[in-house]
Amino acid sequence: MKYLISGGGTGGHIFPAVSIANALCELDKDADILFVGALGRMEMERVPEAGYRIVGLPIRGFNRSQPWKNFSVLIDLARSLRLAKKIVREFRPDVAIGVGGYASGAAMKAAAWAHIPVLLQEQNGFAGVTNKLLRNDAVKICVAYPHMERFFPEDKIILTGNPVRANLTQGSPEAACTFFNDKFGVSFTTDRPTLLIIGGSLGARTINESILQELPRLLDAGIQIVWQTGKTYYDKCAEQARSLASGQNADAAIHSRLVVTAFLNNMPDAYALADVVISRAGASSISELCLLGKASVLVPSPNVAEDHQTHNAMALVSQNAAFLVKDADAPLRLVPTALRLLENKDQCAALRKNILALAQPDSARRIAQEVLALIKE
Repeated sequence: MKYLISGGGTGGHIFPAVSIANALCELDKDADILFVGALGRMEMERVPEAGYRIVGLPIRGFNRSQPWKNFSVLIDLARSLRLAKKIVREFRPDVAIGVGGYASGAAMKAAAWAHIPVLLQEQNGFAGVTNKLLRNDAVKICVAYPHMERFFPEDKIILTGNPVRANLTQGSPEAACTFFNDKFGVSFTTDRPTLLIIGGSLGARTINESILQELPRLLDAGIQIVWQTGKTYYDKCAEQARSLASGQNADAAIHSRLVVTAFLNNMPDAYALADVVISRAGASSISELCLLGKASVLVPSPNVAEDHQTHNAMALVSQNAAFLVKDADAPLRLVPTALRLLENKDQCAALRKNILALAQPDSARRIAQEVLALIKE
């Protein structure tokens, strides 16, 4: 069978797409998979790294603030649609899978025009523009949140959740302590409360600045801190953290409880050790927190289309499964909220129980099974 998969622009689109491809290969050993992405976007590197072929379209988003500049965007859209039709005609897929992003719109439209069955996967609690535009072309729409009938036809919706990293549940607190102690020279233990702060590969400015200004308070609380700053903010955060530590005459004690790193390449163990997680509210992060049952303080990014991270977070908050701190309120509220949660074991336990109830395990495999069922139908 031949599978056309399209989407990208951000890791939140690329990771589910690759996970679905991997699951298809497990279920169909002879699967022939072709990705369609947008030229110049990260999928053109990440998809080949995952071992799959990809073709790029010259497509890009509309300039909403300066609409008079969109003439060339419309030209590229027309070129992309023609190229997508050519790709579909030559590859002749049995099914097309769209996960959102500019390229997905052109590729799925071309597939629908060729009478190829289309399956969409929507990661967020507030549907993206591309998937909303494609809702009438799709036969099935796999979603991560309930109550998505406000965006899509109810009879097409299947609640599957979002794919997460396959090894995410395999970490352990003991392995985490060994990893951090050996790599960073700290003295982590499993009997001390641990705060995990994550802001994505590039980092989250508001989260990092809020942690920086309250770092002495966090360290005085006697907790262990794993702080992933992202590469954009690492130098500044690491330098100020060192300055604060040396200025408080507790180099061994403070440094032994603080890890500052640009990237975390051992997320399974980091999650396993964490009692409370501070995070943005991207779809992938939310799905990971649900699957692992983590007590969380979410700070939705205000810089995303249609404020979908707030919608993602509110889906948890409404079920008493997480706390939300607005980006604008983070400098004053983020650290106090996290510390109160760390101190309240009953509240932590309640959040863990409630967020775990929202988990959708084996999402990639379930989506792949829907794809195969679609071909059979």
